[in-house]
Amino acid sequence: MKRLGILALALVLSAALLGGAQAQAAGKIVVGAKNFTEQYVLGNMLTLVLEDHGFDVTTRMGTGSTVTRKALETGQIGLYPEYTGTAWLTYLGHEKVINDPQELYRKVKAEDSENGILWFAKAPLNNTYALAIREKDVDAYGSTLSELAAYNNAHPEELVFGMGSEFYERADGFFAMAELYGFEINKSEQIKLMELGLTFEAIDRNQIDVAMTFATDGKIPKFNLVVLEDDKNFFPPYNISVCANQKVVDKYPELKEIFPPIMATLDNETMQRLNYEVDVEGKPARMVAEMYLKEKGFLQ
Repeated sequence: MKRLGILALALVLSAALLGGAQAQAAGKIVVGAKNFTEQYVLGNMLTLVLEDHGFDVTTRMGTGSTVTRKALETGQIGLYPEYTGTAWLTYLGHEKVINDPQELYRKVKAEDSENGILWFAKAPLNNTYALAIREKDVDAYGSTLSELAAYNNAHPEELVFGMGSEFYERADGFFAMAELYGFEINKSEQIKLMELGLTFEAIDRNQIDVAMTFATDGKIPKFNLVVLEDDKNFFPPYNISVCANQKVVDKYPELKEIFPPIMATLDNETMQRLNYEVDVEGKPARMVAEMYLKEKGFLQ
């Protein structure tokens, strides 16, 4: 009986110690995300993985870029997914475009560390500007921007380009790209300005031949489009990474090990598929995130 009493006491003490350790390990973190599909999916991935590691997670998703960034700086959120190109051009205020993805990541990471923001490893995913064509036109137009320029110049005023007004007007937009690649463009005949979401329907209806889009848009596979390779690296890189407030990482250093393996699995084709499941198939972003994490073995 005495032995049983000692054993029972030991079990109680062990349970108390274990419970205390778990309580100490489980911290509170606020996860943020911007206000578009890709961000909701990625934000839910971060949330689910943190919850699986015992964290008490609150989400603050659906805010604009500037608001989300400011919330990170002030500690209102602990971490969120961000793009290298956005940080470099918008938050850090640089005008010079860096076209090399690795160089851009290194510079953003180094400069932002002075702002108390830590960038974890970047993903292959690069959600930059892109031009897309119908899959059936690849044999004629080519698969790169250089080949499209050659076709365009050999068939004057045949191709019609659909794009948003910002890409049309900005100094580093369509015409800077056209100059680099040598496109000969008749503005009045070859360019149609429209809302970005309408370019997909327009190319599907043969109202345009080339659609401006973003490289990971879920509608690209829906409309059987092919993103043309930017073979001269005109467009700035927008690789995704998890950004965290340095104070949060100091408090929970294990965060450094949690996210990089997940980010390493995310490329443009994968993100297109996940965005497609939300935008086209109507699945909730959290469900899509959970299914992906389970598929890759990050969740049971």
